[in-house]
Amino acid sequence: MRLFILLNIFIFSIIACAKKTVTIPEEEVATMNENNNPMEGTFILNQDSQAVVTAVSFTGSEDDYTFSVTLESPDTGCDQYADWWEVFDKEGNLIYRRILAHSHVNEQPFTRSGGAVKIKEDTFVYIRGHMNELGYGSLVFGGTVKDGFETIELPIEFAAILSGIAPLPNNCSF
Repeated sequence: MRLFILLNIFIFSIIACAKKTVTIPEEEVATMNENNNPMEGTFILNQDSQAVVTAVSFTGSEDDYTFSVTLESPDTGCDQYADWWEVFDKEGNLIYRRILAHSHVNEQPFTRSGGAVKIKEDTFVYIRGHMNELGYGSLVFGGTVKDGFETIELPIEFAAILSGIAPLPNNCSF
């Protein structure tokens, strides 16, 4: 069993390193701004202070997907921890949020599953993590269930208003 766990961690590490990073072209960013998405174009190049999505997998069927999201975050305890991951669309609408009830200081990276994520197989979505005190980073995963997901760099202000929308964590257990 221990060998199985180590093998899975190794495979996830290889997959995470092999992912392609895509930067949204400026003309698309301008189009997004015209659609009233709350974004100014600030990018975080040093992800050491952010919850970074390193892998995404899913099971299920249309309108009933379960996502497994792997995050790497600089958790120090309840004062600084990844408190959720979320799925949202190109327009900045929250589709699903998985609340993380405690810090993961000694468990990095870590994977948590959640659903039902109610999307069609060809709906383009973003998946990103959030730090309780530091907010969002600019490295997210984007794509569709049909075509897969890859690392994308978004301005941290893109759909930042979601940080105030329920469900929100009540507290940190440890």
